[in-house]
Amino acid sequence: MDLKSRELDINGLAMHVVLAGTGTPLLLLHGFPDSAKLWREMIPGLVAAGFQVIAPDQRGYGDTTAPAETAAYSIEKIAADAIALLDALGIKRAGLVGHDWGSVIGWWLAARHPERFSCFVALSVGHPKAVAGAGWRQKLKSWYFLLFLLPGFGEAVVRAFNFAMLAWMTHGAPEIANWRRDLSRPGRLTAGMNWYRANLQSMAKGSFDNARVPVLGLVGSADVALGIDQMTRSQDYADASFDSAVIAGAGHWMPLYSAPALLEHAVPFLKGHCDG
Repeated sequence: MDLKSRELDINGLAMHVVLAGTGTPLLLLHGFPDSAKLWREMIPGLVAAGFQVIAPDQRGYGDTTAPAETAAYSIEKIAADAIALLDALGIKRAGLVGHDWGSVIGWWLAARHPERFSCFVALSVGHPKAVAGAGWRQKLKSWYFLLFLLPGFGEAVVRAFNFAMLAWMTHGAPEIANWRRDLSRPGRLTAGMNWYRANLQSMAKGSFDNARVPVLGLVGSADVALGIDQMTRSQDYADASFDSAVIAGAGHWMPLYSAPALLEHAVPFLKGHCDG
């Protein structure tokens, strides 16, 4: 697999981007606490299906600049990075895949910029209004949000005992080695938590509009952070077509550990709806 890495000036950030393949452009957006490495198991299948993959380290993650200010991680600024990245690459329209916070950004882009994105695959996280209204079970799954909102204390708890909390939450996922390495760098754990600190209030207020492009939602049956209802109920917030599926036995980090099942669902959808 011929993967190319580039560093681009995006909205004043030095953004690291992984590029692979030719054909219809497809933007992949990761979430917390990941980077473009999240997509390594899916990229070969997407390239083989005829897509040009664009996988950035989003602001604050991987090898992309991490601004110090909390306000630098607002949804508006992060979404603007995605648009600016397409502009820098000369891409007028692309398909969109997001996971975790990348899915949140995807819902925003699918609502605000249907002229730039032809379709959207939401992994794990449904429409924010569906998440907010999913009931007490979902709120219990989201307990760690409150921890992440506490500057200093949140970082101390997550960093304690060599990031033992992440290992515990993910049942010792092999990816913990990459997370420890990335988040141990100065300012990087705070940058990841600033995504929560800058945006949870606006999400709670229901600032998200309905998606205006076709959406496919995929959620794992064993996801530690998201329930199934928040994804299936996202159909209420999709003005174009919406379909969803549950990946049996899959946890939260499906792109790494359930890539074949995701590709089985996502590739036909993307081929049918993504016009580049």
